[in-house]
Amino acid sequence: MKASFEETLIAVWRQGLVDETDVVRLGSERCVVTRSKAKMLRQVIFDVDRNMIMGIEQNPKTKSRWAQLARSGKKVMQFIQDGRYVAVAADGKVTLYRKKRYER
Repeated sequence: MKASFEETLIAVWRQGLVDETDVVRLGSERCVVTRSKAKMLRQVIFDVDRNMIMGIEQNPKTKSRWAQLARSGKKVMQFIQDGRYVAVAADGKVTLYRKKRYER
């Protein structure tokens, strides 16, 4: 059975930030967790129904409410598709910023 979009995001968040794995496993897909050059934030690029999504650790030094959570010790990951933020995962929950471009 195929995981939902939200379940996939939670799996990436959990493996990449909470478990701190070097490789995120999504079914048969293996995605390497890297670090951004500028701020050394963890990031991972993965595919959901032929759509490339990037998960990136929340920068705690910004002024957003998500950064405030990150500063308090919570693990927060933003998800970007086609240059736009589409969702965020924190505390095992996903918040979608807008309607997904595709349905499962």
